[in-house]
Amino acid sequence: VQLVESGGGLVQPGGSLRLSCAASGFTLDYYAIGWFRQAPGKEREGVSCISSSDGSTYYADSVKGRFTISRDNGKNTVYLQMNSLKPEDTGVYYCLADVLATCDSSWNFFGSWGQGTQVTVSS
Repeated sequence: VQLVESGGGLVQPGGSLRLSCAASGFTLDYYAIGWFRQAPGKEREGVSCISSSDGSTYYADSVKGRFTISRDNGKNTVYLQMNSLKPEDTGVYYCLADVLATCDSSWNFFGSWGQGTQVTVSS
């Protein structure tokens, strides 16, 4: 049972990236998926999540209108499209899957963190 994040990189302010969270060993269909990030010297914070039941989504205020989360159950993958990136979006991005998470401001996801993918927004 594993989640693997990918798609990070170095991008200029205003640029875009699409992150992927691919599952192996289990089916994502029944799990809420959350994206989290940790900037240097800061605590990890919730960025976005997508529910398993109706595909409803939730975004942190800091990314609302710029990021879009989506899921492709056929590919067993969840994506985070990040547009209009800002230097403050820099950090390591992680995903978690939790069958009981409610996908809201509680960020009540539990699980083991993977290696994440580094996003650096800099000119």
